[in-house]
Amino acid sequence: MSISGIGKETARDLAKRGAKVIMACRNLETANKARDEIIEGTGNKDVIVKKLDLSSLKSVREFAEDVKRSISKLDVLIHNAGTADMFKSKTTEDGLEYTMATNHFGPFLLTHLLIDLLKQSAPSRIVVVGSELYRLAALNLDKLNPIGTLPAYLYYVSKCANIVFSQELARRLADTGVTVNCLHPGMIDSGIWRNVPFPLNLPLQLLIDFFKTPEQGAQTTILLAVSEELEGVTGKYYLDCKEFFLSNRVKDPAKGKKLWELSENFVGLEPTDPHI
Repeated sequence: MSISGIGKETARDLAKRGAKVIMACRNLETANKARDEIIEGTGNKDVIVKKLDLSSLKSVREFAEDVKRSISKLDVLIHNAGTADMFKSKTTEDGLEYTMATNHFGPFLLTHLLIDLLKQSAPSRIVVVGSELYRLAALNLDKLNPIGTLPAYLYYVSKCANIVFSQELARRLADTGVTVNCLHPGMIDSGIWRNVPFPLNLPLQLLIDFFKTPEQGAQTTILLAVSEELEGVTGKYYLDCKEFFLSNRVKDPAKGKKLWELSENFVGLEPTDPHI
């Protein structure tokens, strides 16, 4: 089994199960340290780190080519990486808003570039880590690359895009043997909250004791990746390891189709690239 783009606790659990794990990470120093800890704790030496910066379309393409050269079977692709900032608006080398590039456009392109490998490995799975915060956002398809918009709000927007994307992807991959499900991992005591500046971080100091640990937060992702009971299940949304309801606005096929077509243009999908 090969897994791509996952968090440390998910990687640890899958390594314990004997999976071949590919950790796709931007910070190689941190990733290599995590890999060594996982190998030491599980005894599974088949844990590999590969460079991936989802905010860079070039990096996504280089990573995908590396993966296709190095493995012949991909059972599960997990889109877990994400970024959140409060006030610092950034634009990538590709002219994309940084939060949307990392959380939506990068995973969108990567899915296309690895889809043939996933189909060849069927039954296989794609797991998309979204967030209940999508309910606080509106996905403006007339401004899908919202340069200059407050980054804190764009995190919510990107999570909304993740869920709309997963729903459309599930529809497009029906009957291919590749399933797609999305989840909310819960509020987790993780490094993402370090970006919250003073004084907005003060309420978090009071709430963070009630957040899940990274290990607890990984459980729904792990369920969707490996549970035999979910074999063939697709197009669903999970919270706390149970199926949960989605608002109708993220299930609209017309919205999913438009998001898809716009995203193809923003990531520069070539005629020679795999299309879904």
